[in-house]
Amino acid sequence: MRRIRITAGSVSAEAELNDSATADAIWQALPLKARANTWGDEIYFGIPVHVGEEDAQEVVEMGDLGYWPPGHAFCIFFGRTPASIGDEIRPASPVNVFGKVVGDPTVFKAVRDGEEVVVEAIEE
Repeated sequence: MRRIRITAGSVSAEAELNDSATADAIWQALPLKARANTWGDEIYFGIPVHVGEEDAQEVVEMGDLGYWPPGHAFCIFFGRTPASIGDEIRPASPVNVFGKVVGDPTVFKAVRDGEEVVVEAIEE
């Protein structure tokens, strides 16, 4: 199981990557450093990974990590977005789910727009 650490502002959490081609491409690009953008209860940031849609989902689960092909962006979902209907978690457009936060993803509510985000591999 491939694990990563996501540090954003004062928040740090671990996540596990799945076995998708999207996860492979992101793993190969680590470490990543970017500035957080917030959109409702979602953080996203552009990364130097370019892959197309892969089983892209219009609605995701709490704690999912998604790759947004139109913006080449790494997304962390921890609640409703401006596109959500009811209690669902809906990205701006379909995303490739490539992993999941381990533990409580709502810790990311403390992250502010523009804070630095670092994503790194956790060596076994």
